[in-house]
Amino acid sequence: MSLQFKLQPANKISGEIRVPGDKSVSHRSIMFGSIAEGTTHVTGFLEGEDSLNTLRAFKAMGVEIEGPVDGKVTIHGVGMHGLKKPTTTLDMGNSGTSMRLLSGLLSGQAFDLELAGDASLTKRPMKRVTDPLALMGAKVDTAEGGRPPLKIHGGSKMKGIHYDMPMASAQVKSCLLLAGMYAEGETSVVEPAPTRDHTERMLTAFGYPVKTVNNKMSLQGGGKLIACDIDVPTDISSAAFFMVMGAIAKDSDILIKHVGINPTRTGVIDILKLMGANLTLENEQEVGGEPVADIRVKSSHLKGIHVPEELVPLAIDEFPVLFVAAACAEGQTIVTGAEELRVKESDRIQVMADGLVALGVDATATDDGMVINGGTIKSGTVNSHDDHRIAMAFSVASLGAEGEIVIDDCDNVNTSFPTFVELANLVGLNLTTNS
Repeated sequence: MSLQFKLQPANKISGEIRVPGDKSVSHRSIMFGSIAEGTTHVTGFLEGEDSLNTLRAFKAMGVEIEGPVDGKVTIHGVGMHGLKKPTTTLDMGNSGTSMRLLSGLLSGQAFDLELAGDASLTKRPMKRVTDPLALMGAKVDTAEGGRPPLKIHGGSKMKGIHYDMPMASAQVKSCLLLAGMYAEGETSVVEPAPTRDHTERMLTAFGYPVKTVNNKMSLQGGGKLIACDIDVPTDISSAAFFMVMGAIAKDSDILIKHVGINPTRTGVIDILKLMGANLTLENEQEVGGEPVADIRVKSSHLKGIHVPEELVPLAIDEFPVLFVAAACAEGQTIVTGAEELRVKESDRIQVMADGLVALGVDATATDDGMVINGGTIKSGTVNSHDDHRIAMAFSVASLGAEGEIVIDDCDNVNTSFPTFVELANLVGLNLTTNS
């Protein structure tokens, strides 16, 4: 039987917590540490299934990796060309980030290999990376409809390209920059809207220069990475659930420690502030090229807004819980320009709209977003469609609910936030599971 969450209404949220490490930074620390020269020490690594799949993939390609133990990982880098052909298919599980970034990094290797994933990942579109990789000279075969598994043929002679991305995607940008390290000449990518820049920041920290001019990122092929120490900030996407808890609970004061506040990721903070959230940043500093801060949130009187479209790409993963904030706000919230949500682990626009309607909320899905009229959340049962962020978002909805909320299909929460149930109950949520 799949994992089920049951939540009774609660109204007091308080405490000081540290959420798990940032998934995007955790993935990249393993990838870059593995192809660097020397030994990389990582602290704060996210021990969720997605990042562990990346770690297992590099072990399967001959990289010696110790840990993780309490978030500490030691990676003995093999250099740009030291990876070995794995004896089996590399299983990326549920991780689109792993598959898309590795398709770039591995297309420049000398050996053939296959990348596969779970049922959810197998439905996700990969042509957005395989098409531009083909322009660089990579040979990557997909299954029907441009979907996984991906078969990568080694030994390709890669050339740098200039690529105008048709849609904003940090995964596509990162994939092409990583392939560009193995290509002859310069690879440059132009993005139509800003996306997270963890790849550029971390490559620079590993001594591989990336040039950024406005919305164009470029690098020269043939360089090398030098090992360094990475202290992974905590994940703002995971912190977002607690920010919204603090904002919608009647009696709250919560401090979320050491959160990554990379400017390409802080859309959730800006949107909540526009809605009237009582949210402040404390103890701001920079760690390993990434800005971090403690985030304090107190009870707030949220109001509905039309979310500015320029903030949408900066909060794309946080929309499931932002839709919950909108359901608890006074008045109407309109989200547009978020069509990317339809091709995540689930169709997050439709799944969230269906779940909110099941809980008595006036919510209407649109092609590229949602219209939500805030009001009361009633009791009911929702299906997370095996999507971790949906399951956690509806858990937060219990703070504004009139009765019990039951969420089906919650096993996937382990992919990004293995300690969610424990931390949520610690700060005041009333969450039980059937396991």
